[in-house]
Amino acid sequence: MSDPLIELTDLGFAWPGQAQLLDIPSFTLQRGESLFLKGPSGSGKTTLLGLLGGVQQPGRGQVRLLGTDLGRLSSSARDRFRVDHTGYIFQQFNLLPFLSVRENVELPCRFSRSRAQRAIQRHGSIDQAAARLLGHLGLPAALLERRADSLSIGQQQRVAAARALIGQPELVIADEPTSALDHDAREAFLQLLFAECRAAGASLLFVSHDQSLAPLFDRSLSLAELNRAARQQEA
Repeated sequence: MSDPLIELTDLGFAWPGQAQLLDIPSFTLQRGESLFLKGPSGSGKTTLLGLLGGVQQPGRGQVRLLGTDLGRLSSSARDRFRVDHTGYIFQQFNLLPFLSVRENVELPCRFSRSRAQRAIQRHGSIDQAAARLLGHLGLPAALLERRADSLSIGQQQRVAAARALIGQPELVIADEPTSALDHDAREAFLQLLFAECRAAGASLLFVSHDQSLAPLFDRSLSLAELNRAARQQEA
């Protein structure tokens, strides 16, 4: 069996002056796996995602992505590592409204040489990579040069997914990206996202409070199951 994509060991984190928020003895995410992670607001989900991306540093323990201990990297090296290997889909999508759809999707390739090279190798050019991803996600080619803020919520969601997937990052993290959609639209979007992650060979870590989506994933976990601090607070 290959090494895990993500491996957490004895992870502890607390914001200054506050009680321990995360206390995770161990956690792994396998390469190519889709995982549904649930937890209520304030449970530490967003903090955990920040630790996985190297935005925050743990108070103790290790966060390893692709075998690399993020704590041993400098701040700038963590930034480079994150953009090279991780694609994010945010709850509010975080598109740049003054850029076109195509320009938004291509942004990771402007900051990551390795993702740009992978996009060119797979699709012939970065432009073709963006167009094909958007097409696979159901966005018509006629919208590529439209400003991102002129699109519907559902269309913006697909642009955000294409931006996360371009250049085949090994990990895609989705933080409540379907909260503005109805149930049928959420499930349809997820099926498209699964298909694109499989095509890219990416693992998917999907964070949501909507438990109805959990059966669609390879595995489902509650943050409380991982987090010893949360169990101690409930006791």
